[in-house]
Amino acid sequence: MAQCTAPVEGHRTASGAANCPACRYRSSYRPTYYTPPPAYVAPPAPRRFPSYASRYSDGGGSSSSRARRSSVSYSTREYQTLNPVREQVVQIAQTDDGGRDLFLCHAWDDRQGAALELNNLLTDLDVSVWFSEMDVPLGTSLIRKIDKGLAGSRAGIVLVTPALFTSLNNEGIAAQELSALLATDRVIPIVHGTTFDELRRVSPLLAARSGLDTANYSSLEEVATKIADTVLLD
Repeated sequence: MAQCTAPVEGHRTASGAANCPACRYRSSYRPTYYTPPPAYVAPPAPRRFPSYASRYSDGGGSSSSRARRSSVSYSTREYQTLNPVREQVVQIAQTDDGGRDLFLCHAWDDRQGAALELNNLLTDLDVSVWFSEMDVPLGTSLIRKIDKGLAGSRAGIVLVTPALFTSLNNEGIAAQELSALLATDRVIPIVHGTTFDELRRVSPLLAARSGLDTANYSSLEEVATKIADTVLLD
């Protein structure tokens, strides 16, 4: 009877098994080979898009505002979020060159806080903002003014804060503004002091819209600059 040669010659190679009189006919034997892992290939760097201001040399607006906006660039995700709104703004401007650049939807409790700060940052960048604190005089109909503000603005942003959640749950004015904005393709949620997961629990429709989270930026000014660059036509 043939004796296995493994103790002497080993079966670490195909020839070792083939030369063994005891194992050469065993169909179950499968030689093993070391397969080195594939070489590491670094993923491609995310594509970045220049600002809209840097693509055009003509137009109005202050030189300082244009310079600040032209220095920004967009990640692929930011471009996918903001460019559809930009396209809508450009299309509307072809037939209506009046009105405001932006409607700011916010909770009443944020009117002297984050909403006011965001409004001031945007106006400093030459964005014409419809902001209830500035556009609704005492003694006038708030609902009617909001209605006109929505109709006369080319795009809208929703400042999403914990205070907004309270307002939406209580069916406050912000809930009516949001309903009108959600009927368009020109709304950008800006999550501030909360998360999109929390927003999804309160307003799944708004959370389904692409937006910006201020936690991902160094300051609210950086967010305002990207919004300004998106809605301004110069």
